[in-house]
Amino acid sequence: MSSSKKDWSNRLDEVLWAYRTTFKSPTTLSPFQLIYGKAYHLPVELEHKAYWAFKFSNFEPKDAGEKRKVQLHELEEMRFNAYQSSKIYKDRVKFYHDRNILKRTFEPGQLVLLFNSRLRFFPAKLKSKWPGPFQVKQVKLYGVVKLEDLTSKRSWVVNG
Repeated sequence: MSSSKKDWSNRLDEVLWAYRTTFKSPTTLSPFQLIYGKAYHLPVELEHKAYWAFKFSNFEPKDAGEKRKVQLHELEEMRFNAYQSSKIYKDRVKFYHDRNILKRTFEPGQLVLLFNSRLRFFPAKLKSKWPGPFQVKQVKLYGVVKLEDLTSKRSWVVNG
C-alpha cells in the first residue's frame, strides 16, 4: 500500500500514543503519568502484573481503599512536582531568551528606521527591509513608541 500525505488520519492513534507515553523534559514525566500516576505498560506486561496482583493480594476492601487514598495523594504530589519543574524550566528558557534582547531607549525627536517584518511570498531580494527614517513622537510604557513619517506626517504606534 502506498502512503501519501492524505493518510495522516490512519496514523493518528499511533502518534497520539507515542506523544502521551513519551518522557517530557519540562515536567520530568509523560502526560500519561500526569493523568494516571504510573508509567504506561504494554498489554503483555500488564497481563503478567495483573496475574501477580491477583495471586498475592488478599482483596481486603478497607486496605484497598486506604491504598487508593495514598495513591491519589501521591498523584497530587507528582502533579505538583511536575508543575514546579515545568515552571523552573520555563524560567530558565525565558532567562536565556531575554539575555539576548538588547534594551533600547528612545527619546522624542530621535530619528529611527523601522524593520519591515511582513511575510512576502515573492520578496524583492535587493529591496531594503528598513524603511525610514521616522521621527519618534512619543514614548509610552513598556517600550511602545509612537512614530511619525516625516514626509506624509502620518503617525502610528509600534513595539520598540
